[in-house]
Amino acid sequence: MKKNIVYSTDLSFEIESSNNNNKKVPNNQDLRIHLDRRKAGKIVTIIKGFNGSRKQLEEYATLIKKKCGVGGSVKNNEILIQGNVREFVISLLNDDGHIAKPSGG
Repeated sequence: MKKNIVYSTDLSFEIESSNNNNKKVPNNQDLRIHLDRRKAGKIVTIIKGFNGSRKQLEEYATLIKKKCGVGGSVKNNEILIQGNVREFVISLLNDDGHIAKPSGG
């Protein structure tokens, strides 16, 4: 079902495809993976340096969280993953074609 149907007398008029919104995550990004200790001694893995739209960031965060089997969120253009899964995240990102390096503590 199409939303917002437009009628036009212009013979060269074409309806824009909604497939343009599903752009892939840009490859070859230089990402840094940090560990941070939060409240009550909880450890969080932080992925910094992502270049892309907010929607792409959230979709990629969801994909990483599912592969790791943990929770997390997106804040300040950073992906926060619960737990110390830095090595697993680095291997996932490297397999996707990104340059991922551990950084910080």
